[in-house]
Amino acid sequence: MSLLKDKRFLLLPILLVFTNQAFGMHIAEGFLPASWSIAWWVVFILVLIPGYLSLKKNIAEDHRKKLLFAVAAAFVFVLSSLKLPSVAGSSSHLTGVALGAILFGASSMSVIGLLVLLFQALLLAHGGLSTLGANAFSMAVVGSFTAVAIYGLGNKLKFNQRVNLFSAAFFSDLMIYVFTSVQLAAAFSGETTGFTEALVKFLSVFAVTQLPLAVIEGILTVFVFELIKKQNLLPVSGSILTRASNSSFTQEL
Repeated sequence: MSLLKDKRFLLLPILLVFTNQAFGMHIAEGFLPASWSIAWWVVFILVLIPGYLSLKKNIAEDHRKKLLFAVAAAFVFVLSSLKLPSVAGSSSHLTGVALGAILFGASSMSVIGLLVLLFQALLLAHGGLSTLGANAFSMAVVGSFTAVAIYGLGNKLKFNQRVNLFSAAFFSDLMIYVFTSVQLAAAFSGETTGFTEALVKFLSVFAVTQLPLAVIEGILTVFVFELIKKQNLLPVSGSILTRASNSSFTQEL
């Protein structure tokens, strides 16, 4: 069956129309000190290069994966661009990286993360170029490896696949915001404000408010994955899932 025959996929372009007013919780341009911005760029590039090579090899094995990769990328773009109200009166957003991480491997998502965040920084004033390394590392690296680890743990415990997918997306979303809080606390702790105090403040704003959104992301991830299965886009009975979920952090790098 063709992906275009399922009318539910037509919702993606509709959602994209409203992303021009999206300003979620990416670290804004110029917000981090230059030294921290450079450091996070360097660390992210160390994952991006092997991630790109891994993704290139993965897609070369089966050209049908190009369409699957496009779906995973669109999912990340839509969810990470939409601004949603939080329970604390601020705003936040979903991320969508768990789906692609489970399908293609965690390090491969560094490519999608870079493209999505670059587009948002240039056209949506969402995040920034100087902070792109920090944002990409938290979303596309920490979030992706968390998703793969949780999904792999669920497989070992023989949980239902839908439970695994939901859990992977749920904890991935939360860890992105926890790690972003760590990044901010490390950059802005000093003599008057210690790291722990700064971390608690950032966590109280970001991590706690993400709980309901993490639940929503888990549900959406399961929903989209089921659509992908119905469209027969998973090559050879989901072998990509098996390979990705069994990947460890060291294997990914």
